[in-house]
Amino acid sequence: MKKLVCTLAVAVMLFASCESKPTLQKYFVEKSESKDFAAIDIAPSFIKTDKLKLSAEEKAALESLHHLNLLVYSAKDSNTTAYDKELNNVKNLIKDDSYDELIKFNRDGMGASISTKGEGEHIEEFIILANNKGAGFGVARVTGDDMTPANVMTIVNLLQKADLNMEQFKPIQNMLKK
Repeated sequence: MKKLVCTLAVAVMLFASCESKPTLQKYFVEKSESKDFAAIDIAPSFIKTDKLKLSAEEKAALESLHHLNLLVYSAKDSNTTAYDKELNNVKNLIKDDSYDELIKFNRDGMGASISTKGEGEHIEEFIILANNKGAGFGVARVTGDDMTPANVMTIVNLLQKADLNMEQFKPIQNMLKK
């Protein structure tokens, strides 16, 4: 009897510890298979820096970056109800998943926001959401360890200087052509 009680207690704890609430990460996984979305997972190695002489700051910024996930929803072939529903889903996930909104912009059917998870010098995720009622929306999820806003700006500058492997962006380019 004692064994049965212990087994049941362990089973209850395992089921209780499994979090079933929706998250942005789960949304990315679910929607990456949908025909209305294009998804790309990019490793930091897509920034070809072998021909660049990197400063200590640039090296630290690259080392703090783990992954970049892009999810794009094309509104060209869909109705506005579906677009509004998906955009609201993403906005609610960002709000409900403890992200802190840093900046928000809305004007003439277009909008953008930048949100983070983490504090100060220990940011785990940056979320960039951009939307245009006529074209669709995109979500960029940048994950890393101890990232700072300065690291992200340094990476953006590196993107401009580096030789990028644009093959990884083909799914999004093809979707936007449709």
